[in-house]
Amino acid sequence: MDISTLLRLDANILLGIINEKLRLECDGLEELLAYYDMSEELLAVRLGQIGYHYDPLSNQFKAHT
Repeated sequence: MDISTLLRLDANILLGIINEKLRLECDGLEELLAYYDMSEELLAVRLGQIGYHYDPLSNQFKAHT
């Protein structure tokens, strides 16, 4: 799946895909961003709109608490 397809998805579906990629394929956010040539700011804004932020300890996007 290319980046343009990922970024057009509903934010909740994007969240699931990104967290799956982080869990199964990437050791960290930087690796994921480099692999998909994705902007960290763009991804953070998209997922922030639904109340999620990146947690480096769990290597997942989690809901703001």
